[in-house]
Amino acid sequence: MENNRQFMKRFDWALAAILLVFLVISLLAIASAQTGGQYGSYNFVPKQLQWYVVGAIIVGFVMYFEPDQYKKMSWYLYGLGMILLIVLIFMPDGVGQIAEKKNGAKSWYHIPGVGSIQPSEFMKTFFILAAARLISKHNEKYLIKSLKSDFILLAKIGVTLMVPLAAIMQQPDLGSSLVFIAITAALVIVAGISWKIILPVLIGGVTLSGALLWMALYMQDFLQKTFNFQAYQFARIYSWLDPYSYSSNEGYHLITSLNAIGSGEIFGKGFKGREVYVSENHTDFIFAVIGEDWGFVGASFVICLYFLLIYHLTKTTLLLKDPFCTYVCAGIIAMITFHVFENIGMTIQLLPITGIPLPFISYGGSSLMGNALAIGLVFSMRFHYKTYMFSGNDEDE
Repeated sequence: MENNRQFMKRFDWALAAILLVFLVISLLAIASAQTGGQYGSYNFVPKQLQWYVVGAIIVGFVMYFEPDQYKKMSWYLYGLGMILLIVLIFMPDGVGQIAEKKNGAKSWYHIPGVGSIQPSEFMKTFFILAAARLISKHNEKYLIKSLKSDFILLAKIGVTLMVPLAAIMQQPDLGSSLVFIAITAALVIVAGISWKIILPVLIGGVTLSGALLWMALYMQDFLQKTFNFQAYQFARIYSWLDPYSYSSNEGYHLITSLNAIGSGEIFGKGFKGREVYVSENHTDFIFAVIGEDWGFVGASFVICLYFLLIYHLTKTTLLLKDPFCTYVCAGIIAMITFHVFENIGMTIQLLPITGIPLPFISYGGSSLMGNALAIGLVFSMRFHYKTYMFSGNDEDE
């Protein structure tokens, strides 16, 4: 009885309730997305519910272990993720092959009886764990900070980032690469590195981004030969800037998404009241379905729900006393925030289309399992945090 009371008190019921609301929204949106008939008789709703059940099992399994154990396993998990990414590069792809290529990117393993699994979705969390351990151990070693120690830490984080980033760019998967960069930026800020270093790096990053955009417009051959950029990635940039000039091909997705969201007006057309055809509307463009079905009110509710999720995760982060846990939670917040901002932004022409799913709503096993792994860590750290509150925070090494 005492154990039950302890569990009820320490379990994060608020976070579980938020995820339950996301489940309902996801199933309703996916069910409505299929009314256009573009997917035939296949029903994605039971499959999505199945992935949610798998995600719940992952959360329960991850929550069982204490943060100390994840700190010890972090580099092993990072290594496992790198093996999966590297093996994928060298495996042949095609019909009947384990490596699967979609939309010009070889980013998936095809597992018979299971479906497509994208290792980069899991590598995001493995990277967060490894970077969090690296930062916490560095700060323990350098109690008195200096520009030199901050440069050393920045170099360590940079190397830890570049290894998976190089493998992911070989696929190539620009969307996932941007997520890794966003996670790294957040971790660099919370790591306590001096702004004398961060500010020049930030200015350099903005300048580089502007230069890459300029080269995408005027130096495509250079980017293709040097960074393995693909033609479809350039097309996404052109169609983002001027979708109506590419309305018959690359700009089609964005135009139909804008039409669907705009046609929903204030209150939407109602559940399954969709009239605008939007391709990939159960995955990358699920927000267009929400906008058309439930209008501005429904879309705003979903955005507010994400704000509530991020606020709750931030509150949990501030509650934790262990630096490793704080860095892990900060990385997870950055990952989810960037996914939401990029996915919704690309459906309303705020950002280029990159193929990033909407967390907890878009259909997809890899995305749901990857997010469940990350959220499971938050559940674990919230569940076990009282143990660390009064401990000496003794570490393994």
